[in-house]
Amino acid sequence: MLLFRQFVNADLGCASYLVGDTQARVAVVLDPAFEIEQYLAAADAEGVRIERVLETHTHADHVSGHGRFALEHGLPVAISPLAEPDYPFEALADGDVLEVGSVRVRVLHTPGHRPEHCAFVVDDAIALTGDSLFVGAAARPDLAVAAREGAEDLFASLARLVELGDGVQVYPGHVAGSLCGGGMSSEWSSTVAKERLTNDALQFRDVQEFVLVSASVSTPRPPTTERVVALNRGPWVARPAPLAELVGPGDATVLDVRDFAAYTSGHIPGAISVPVDGGAFGTKAGFVLEAGERIVLHAASREEAEDAARMLWAVGILDIVGYVTAPQATETLATLDVDELRSLLDEPGLQLVDVRETTERDGGYIPGSQNVPYRLLRKLGCGALDRSRPVVTVCESGARAAIAASLLQREGFDVRAVADGGIADFSDTVAFRRCGA
Repeated sequence: MLLFRQFVNADLGCASYLVGDTQARVAVVLDPAFEIEQYLAAADAEGVRIERVLETHTHADHVSGHGRFALEHGLPVAISPLAEPDYPFEALADGDVLEVGSVRVRVLHTPGHRPEHCAFVVDDAIALTGDSLFVGAAARPDLAVAAREGAEDLFASLARLVELGDGVQVYPGHVAGSLCGGGMSSEWSSTVAKERLTNDALQFRDVQEFVLVSASVSTPRPPTTERVVALNRGPWVARPAPLAELVGPGDATVLDVRDFAAYTSGHIPGAISVPVDGGAFGTKAGFVLEAGERIVLHAASREEAEDAARMLWAVGILDIVGYVTAPQATETLATLDVDELRSLLDEPGLQLVDVRETTERDGGYIPGSQNVPYRLLRKLGCGALDRSRPVVTVCESGARAAIAASLLQREGFDVRAVADGGIADFSDTVAFRRCGA
């Protein structure tokens, strides 16, 4: 009778769930993505009616679909009152048992990632752990409170989850690719037994040692954290109107979502390149777009524009004016390969900019290169470079170097990108260790 379905958003690394009773023909959705059509289709296929939305916490990395469920289908939303939402809600408390037909869903308060965080235990057999226990890791504790405070709560919450028993299955709220934690496994589920033996976060016996390690978060904060939290805590967020095709972008910021080869061949002057098929599209776009910007998408087709818009809506980027497919794309961008870069390294005046994260650079970098992570270039990095000298951008394999080059070109730099390959292809890099590492 138990209906259990996992849904994973590969772009953001977010997981959500449909839980129900096929005999009673009822179900609930847990931590829904903004694109709620997938749950409605699954419920229809299973012959069940979704009657409630459950939230583990106020999400910081993606816009929840709870508002769409409430506005479009009149469903109630249940969350801990510690979330202090500005929408009508059903309050969840530790130990509450929700009956979904004959399926029992028990609430387990598990603060740490956020004070209101709750896990849900289905029929004492499946733990939907949200942003507490992941497969191979634990959640980051620094997004809502001070990292040390969050880590202390998280230590106690992980202990509660382990006490559920070795046979309990673990289904987390995030998988590899999410910024809500580091070191996550690519696997989408596990068991308490397996995590107890293999998960580094569960090997600590001293709370202070756990706090010292888990509070030292090096993963960048999700780029749209404050915006997304405000949207998820505030009044219901409705689905934006369908995209309109435009003749030109006007004065809006152009986000070119085509593949990078198309961008280099011809793009709108000043356009920022973030290919929709490049992986982690929403996260990357969130890092390089500014809050409140009006966006026009340059796409190869209407379908590509709509895909990009859905991924942008998911991270709270809602002000998309429309899209263009055949604008005046008069600007080009030069690229080079790794061999060409090698031949230029001794060229006087060249500025080689390594756009990876500083922690990646610690493992090896090209001597003489400067480090400005691509996600910071638009905010502060351009001022560190000399506009009179040519620039080459490089990253691990090319994707971020391409985005960085587009950002620098729109600022007037003579720039080229190592867009096919990068640091991983160099065997003669320099590495060092930081104090205490």
